[in-house]
Amino acid sequence: MKTPPTSVVLRNITTIYLFTHSDYKTIFFPVVLHPSYDLATAHLFACQLFHAATWIWCHLLECNVSNQTFSAEEDIINKPWRPLPSGRIDIRSARALRWFLMIFCLFLSIPFGRGVFCASAALALVQIVHDDFGLSGHPISKNLCNVGGYLTFEVGSTLVISSGSSLDRTVLVALANSALVIFTTIHAQDFADTEGDRMSGRQTLPIVAPEGSRIYILTALFTWSFVLTRIWDLGPASGTIFIFMGALVGIRYFRFRDKIQDQLSFLFYSIWLFSAHLLPMNARGQVLAW
Repeated sequence: MKTPPTSVVLRNITTIYLFTHSDYKTIFFPVVLHPSYDLATAHLFACQLFHAATWIWCHLLECNVSNQTFSAEEDIINKPWRPLPSGRIDIRSARALRWFLMIFCLFLSIPFGRGVFCASAALALVQIVHDDFGLSGHPISKNLCNVGGYLTFEVGSTLVISSGSSLDRTVLVALANSALVIFTTIHAQDFADTEGDRMSGRQTLPIVAPEGSRIYILTALFTWSFVLTRIWDLGPASGTIFIFMGALVGIRYFRFRDKIQDQLSFLFYSIWLFSAHLLPMNARGQVLAW
């Protein structure tokens, strides 16, 4: 019996969504909001925010498809609902889709200017060294690739949303802070995935230093929470809330150590990271001066 066209379309839409599902909270929403604090001063319209969100999502899909074609083994344990381990798509089709998306995203970036095109090309390069050359297998090189990925997302989306305007000091400081925060804390995502990572031979910080990595993430989140409140000049109440949030997430990682609790801790970390990307708003309108 022939499958109805609507069923095929719905299945493909679901497959595409499942590729990107894990990264809405850690990449899509934080990066969409990263340049949004500048909307009021740049007199931008909703369509430009839509353009930026579309650009981010297409590149997120590109990255996810690329990464997941190289992590199918560990995903059988860590994330069995993803398209490859669940059998929604085979590895050959996924890798063909990966190269198609890379070319598509480059062409998508051309109308937005040279800077956005360069950001797309840089992201493609980061994917290749992360996935094809195996830099994802070591904690430091993996974090460096994560930094490169986040920066290209943030630079590209900022240029899209500002119609190619140059990046001012506030944006540059925000980008630098984002890069350092990601480099020093993004291994928070690895605690819940140690079983699959260990099986695939990947060396993540929670595997290399099980106890030390939890002490480190506790210290790093508390320290960054304090530092960011000073950099963005938060008020006493908003600053205290943000510091408390970082300390709470760090304590959770140190105190609760099973897989389910690590998944919940990562959700709280994602909320903290999302909040950290909103702090530059205070440099524009003192909205967090309370």
